[in-house]
Amino acid sequence: MKPKTPAILSALFLTLCANHGFAQTPKTDSHQTTALAAVKIGDKWGYIDRTGMMVIQPQFSRADDFSDGLAYVFSSDKRGFIDKTGTMVIPQPWPTGAFSEGLAIMPVGDKVGYMDVTGKMVIAPQFGGARPFSDGLANVTVDGFKQGYIDKAGTMVIAPQLPWGPFSEFREGLAAVNVGHKWGYIDKTGKMVIPPQFLWAYSFSEGLGAVKVGEKWGYIDKAGKMVIAPQFPGARPFSEGLATVYVGHKNGYIDRTGKIVIAPQFDAAGPFSVADADSRLP
Repeated sequence: MKPKTPAILSALFLTLCANHGFAQTPKTDSHQTTALAAVKIGDKWGYIDRTGMMVIQPQFSRADDFSDGLAYVFSSDKRGFIDKTGTMVIPQPWPTGAFSEGLAIMPVGDKVGYMDVTGKMVIAPQFGGARPFSDGLANVTVDGFKQGYIDKAGTMVIAPQLPWGPFSEFREGLAAVNVGHKWGYIDKTGKMVIPPQFLWAYSFSEGLGAVKVGEKWGYIDKAGKMVIAPQFPGARPFSEGLATVYVGHKNGYIDRTGKIVIAPQFDAAGPFSVADADSRLP
C-alpha cells in the first residue's frame, strides 16, 4: 500500500476534528425527529438518544456524528455510512467526512474534494485540507497552509490567507479564527466581529459559542458576552439543545442554562444530531 503523504494526513486530521465537535446538523424539533449522539465506552463507539439510552450498541472503532441522516462508521467488518438503525447504506472503504448540506469531504490521492450523497464527486479533489460545508461555505487549505472559504460551486469566496492560524466552519454567520495565538470570530465578508481574546473557540451553534478562558470552558453569545461562566475542563458546541462537557474524566451533557442533564459517564461523546433519513437535502 502506498504510504500516505503529509498532505493527506493533514486532510484526514482536519476531517476527524470536524467530525467530533465542529460539524453539527441545524437544530430541528426533537419531538418530531430522532437525535442521536456518538459515545465511547471502553474502546468501542455506539449511539445514544436524548434520554441517554443506547440505541446502536457500541461496536465501532470510529463513529462520526449523524448529518443529513447518515453517519460514517468504521469497524473490522463495516466501513461506510449507516442510517439511524445502524444499517449500512453507503459502503465507503476510505475514511471521509460527515455529510453536511448534502456534501461530504472525499480524499483522492494527496488531495481532497467533495462528493454528494450518491457518492458522485461534485467538487474535484484540489485542496490540501478541507472542512464540512456550513452556512453554504467550506473552509479549505491551499498552497500549503493558506486557508480560505469556497461555495458549493467550488469558487473561492474568502481569499486564502497566511497570517491567521486554524479556521473553523461558518455557523450562524460567524466563523472562529486564530490570530496571534488568540481566537476570535469573523463574519462572511472576512471582517473580525469578536476580537481575538480566547485561548480556543468553537463555532457558534444555537446562538452560543464555546470558548476557553484560562483553563476552563464557558459559552458566549454573538455579542461576545459570557452567558455560561467558564467552569468545565472541556466543552463542545450545542446541538439539539444539549452540549457535551468534560467533568471528572468523563463526558456528559448540559442544557442551555449550564445544568448537567445527562451525567458524565462516557469515555468520549459527540453532539446530538438528527438521524432521520428525511433530514437529508434533496
